Amino acid sequence: MTTKSFRIALTVDDFDRAISFYRDGLGLDPRDLRTEHGQGQLFGAGEAALEIFDPAYAASVDQIEAGELVSGQIRFAFEVPDIHAALNRAVEHGATLVHEPVLTPWQDLNVRLRSPEGLQITLFQTQTG
Repeated sequence: MTTKSFRIALTVDDFDRAISFYRDGLGLDPRDLRTEHGQGQLFGAGEAALEIFDPAYAASVDQIEAGELVSGQIRFAFEVPDIHAALNRAVEHGATLVHEPVLTPWQDLNVRLRSPEGLQITLFQTQTG
């Protein structure tokens, strides 16, 4: 089986706040808006991938990015071209800073945030190109 795309569906209590955060705070590309039987907004987010970690590896990534274990079962990671501009924009639109940007052993500059609905988010900027 070949997968053509990957989507994650979030159910949120404050739809408008979540839309504003992901559109304006993280700069995701709004696509289809569905309004039958409630509201649903599709966003484009560039290339998608699924990472699966065992608890020890997840804890080591948290230690590198946040200095302590903070993630739950799900954490989003978005590659951005300018980590500082992306951080400022996300915070202006409701994100909470968990840890300042750090250079990781894999040579990305990563910053850890918490979304308005409480999800752990990593923004990262590659340093190699």
